[in-house]
Amino acid sequence: MKDGFLKRRLVRPVLSLLKGGVTPEKMALSLSLGVVLGIFPVLGTTTVLCTIAAVVLKLNLPAIQSVNYFLYPIQIALLIPFFRLGEIVFRAPRFPISVAQIREMAHGSVWTTVQTLWTTAWHAIVVWSLLAPVLAGILYRILKPVLRRAWQAARPPAA
Repeated sequence: MKDGFLKRRLVRPVLSLLKGGVTPEKMALSLSLGVVLGIFPVLGTTTVLCTIAAVVLKLNLPAIQSVNYFLYPIQIALLIPFFRLGEIVFRAPRFPISVAQIREMAHGSVWTTVQTLWTTAWHAIVVWSLLAPVLAGILYRILKPVLRRAWQAARPPAA
């Protein structure tokens, strides 16, 4: 029987990294930050953000980037909710835009996209900044014991 996509592309590589010496704590932090940075509400920025986080915090770059890439569809899906929350927090007028329009703009002129979405994106970034530490903390607390158990199960028995 074939393994599922997530097992092949995410679970196995994580277990392999744990077997290779990455600590469960570092892996939990890498995965948590990969999720949080992967949903940053500005398209085209998450790879750089994840790379900076991995280098500065000495985290596993392949793990954080793998999660980041998996989350691209979720990042797109969360753009409008982040925009709407930003409008609520800043009591800004509703900016009429859809995900399809954002994707079309992003594939067109970057400068025009930045000019059009600047205020809306700034508000979304502030909302993300408020939610990100909470989400990262929750994910880390969930993942650390799970990865610790996986790490212990993957280790060879002591001689």
